[in-house]
Amino acid sequence: MAAPAEVVRELYSKLTAGDASGALALMTDDVDWVPMMDYEFEGWGPQNVLEGMLIPAMNEWVTFILTPGEFVAESDKVVSIGRFHSTHRATGNTVEVNYTHAWDVRDGKIARFRQYIDTAKIEAARYP
Repeated sequence: MAAPAEVVRELYSKLTAGDASGALALMTDDVDWVPMMDYEFEGWGPQNVLEGMLIPAMNEWVTFILTPGEFVAESDKVVSIGRFHSTHRATGNTVEVNYTHAWDVRDGKIARFRQYIDTAKIEAARYP
């Protein structure tokens, strides 16, 4: 079984490659996904991540680039620190901002995700 940090790295790789089904396959059936601001979920699981986060984000942003630069791991917990870069589809505005993601990995799969990001800068790109 892959180490928790490797599971998280693989998830970023799949998202960067546009492989949503591969990314979803790395999640537990009851994954708890806590995103930034306006993305809403009812319940848990990969299908809710797809419908509540990935599809809306892909529809809202022309590009959606997450570049992790640092990983800190302890036991089944992984924190990734990186940059988010994107262009908003409706406004054409770009945003580049730091993020921190906290991950819990269980039995080689993502069990929980929490996102911390400068939402004010993202809102400025969404609603100038």
